Amino acid sequence: MIDFVSNGFCQEPLFSGRRVSRFATMMVAACIVSARVVSAQSAPPDSVQPPVKPPVLAPVSVTVSRDAGRSAFELPFATFAITPDSARPGLRKLSVSELLLGVPGVVVQERSNPSQDPRIAIRGFGARSAFGVRGVKVLRDGIPLSLPDGQTPIDWLDLETVGSIDVLRGTAAALYGNAAGGVVNFRSALPASAPFALSSRISGGAGYTRTNVSASGSSLSSLNPYASPFNSLGWLASASGTHGNGTRDWSRLDASSAFARIFANVRGTRVEVQGSLYDAARAENTGALTISELFADATLADSLNIRKNSRKSVQHSQIALLASRTEGDNDVSFSAFTSSRTLDNPLAFAIVDVDRRASGISLRGSRRQQNMPWPLRVTIGGDYQEQNDHRINLENCADISPSANATARCPSPGIERGALRLDQREMINSSGFFGRLELEAPKHVFASVAVRSDRVSFRVRDAFVSATNADDSGSRVLQSTSPMFGLVWRARPLFSLYANIASAFETPTVTELTNQADGSAGLNASLAPQRTLTVEVGGQSIISGFLQLDVAAFRSRVRDELVPFDVPNMPGRRAFKNAGRTSRDGVETSIRLKNSIFDTGFSYSYSHFRYDQYVNGTVSFAGNAIPGVPLNQMQGWTTATAGKLYASVDALMTSRSSATDAANIFAPGFAVWNIRAGFRPEIAAGRLSLEATAGVDNVFDRVFARSVVVNATRARFYEPGLRRQLWLGLRVAGR
Repeated sequence: MIDFVSNGFCQEPLFSGRRVSRFATMMVAACIVSARVVSAQSAPPDSVQPPVKPPVLAPVSVTVSRDAGRSAFELPFATFAITPDSARPGLRKLSVSELLLGVPGVVVQERSNPSQDPRIAIRGFGARSAFGVRGVKVLRDGIPLSLPDGQTPIDWLDLETVGSIDVLRGTAAALYGNAAGGVVNFRSALPASAPFALSSRISGGAGYTRTNVSASGSSLSSLNPYASPFNSLGWLASASGTHGNGTRDWSRLDASSAFARIFANVRGTRVEVQGSLYDAARAENTGALTISELFADATLADSLNIRKNSRKSVQHSQIALLASRTEGDNDVSFSAFTSSRTLDNPLAFAIVDVDRRASGISLRGSRRQQNMPWPLRVTIGGDYQEQNDHRINLENCADISPSANATARCPSPGIERGALRLDQREMINSSGFFGRLELEAPKHVFASVAVRSDRVSFRVRDAFVSATNADDSGSRVLQSTSPMFGLVWRARPLFSLYANIASAFETPTVTELTNQADGSAGLNASLAPQRTLTVEVGGQSIISGFLQLDVAAFRSRVRDELVPFDVPNMPGRRAFKNAGRTSRDGVETSIRLKNSIFDTGFSYSYSHFRYDQYVNGTVSFAGNAIPGVPLNQMQGWTTATAGKLYASVDALMTSRSSATDAANIFAPGFAVWNIRAGFRPEIAAGRLSLEATAGVDNVFDRVFARSVVVNATRARFYEPGLRRQLWLGLRVAGR
């Protein structure tokens, strides 16, 4: 089924033959040219020239299976591995939307709002998020960025030091517990293979200037996890800054970050310490637009946000310890982290101050038993996380004139921070224990069964209780047991088929439990976790070393879907309710073709997500599309390399998506193209090299809504994508 755009602003169906042809022409042409190049290179060499072996796609190992790098061909999951700088060089790394382009089943809504993280949705899970990432487990090198209640702020993630990304597309509660509708693991870049290397990069465009300085080094054996004791060391340090007014009104950003890692092999055990710092002194909240504002002037901001001086200031720090040991087919790993975060967040309805402390530990071990008729791998592990927030809400009086009369809400006119409206301690902890058995049967068949038990505890202690303010103290404990069963047939070393049936659950966050639409005190006792059961089949293959294929089909049934809505007469404040039952049927495909000149990738996702049972008052929404996810999405890129020169084009095309549960308002579909080209010399020892990149985002200057605010009030559903932008980047490196 192909969806069409039906709105007054688009005269041509988005997925019409003409538009699909435009999208596919460059991608398919590059594939044909690449195939011909490969064919020419594989012809018998003449008597003078030696044979030239083209580069091949290597088998991929992934870490999202909670193993120490397993082959994707042996796992009963839909996985995807990305090395952005290799496939698409010259990225600015301003947002995760750049890095995750091309992953089937993944929708990244870039919000063009410096105070809001991009919204990451995997098979629709996470599309409802109002703040940060929701419903998707996010990690860095296996360390959870996700909080125990399932919410994930990713503003502090240092993208400059991300070397690759592993994605698990599908329900993964049997491995990761709460809010694992999918998993994204950002893997840190390896340090330089030289004792010392230094680089500095600056890029400008889209209203912001970004600078980065990084240094790294290692002994030659440090990149080998089995290196001799005390004979390996690697380190990396990076500092970045982003500053500017943006291209929209009220979109100032002043932020800096730093990341460092050092690791060593000590008597066969790999030990690593990581540290992160992030400081955003000012990130203004542009807000969303109405449809008329979007097409009249996409650079506008929500006027209420400007009057209320809506913005955020955040400081975040984290330190983590990782240790792992591998002996043959057996391995064990341990990690621990502690972090702190302070947030000053004036919003249209209130000023929110949060002082957070979070920590966690994980332990996992795997052993392969070979002295059996059929080899058996046993994996067990456990995770514990805790979060302690001191939250204060104040009245926002930024729009009150100093000459106005004092009120109980704003006792000091002219002072932004008004009367206290909330003061409470929020404590969440989660614990989970899992086990998995993997049987290696004859004919290269792998059978897996896993189960995990989770317990998530919420406690609120209200420190602001009066005759007019009820006590919001309370507690809730939510528990779940999540099983999974999967089969893999590795018919060839580079071809496998798989099937799985898996379950998942997602608790409300503590904010969702306390934000009750009717203003009732305490935690919402009626808001239940949503639970998912998924059946999936798929396959993947690498053909002739240069063509990689991936296909997956799934059916998910969700009970008690958590649905957001804006509280009437309280702009910017969201509450949640359960929506009965929903169904998600989808197909995901991807293809990648690589040779010595071209690297081309293409993905298509079909997402038929519907409400099955959902009654709002007396109105039934059964049959309506779940908001925030397009029915069709295509993504692709082609990179051509000739010596030190490269050129790359990438594109994103989506059909329209619903903005409301009633399915009476839609965000128009869009197609947007980006191009860039650059010069990337090799770095010679003892010398400096200069890399230059120039790019154009949104080449055809489309007006479109890159993100949709689900069930918004005041008709402000649309967060615009950026208009056409020219940007330049320079990088100086040496070793």
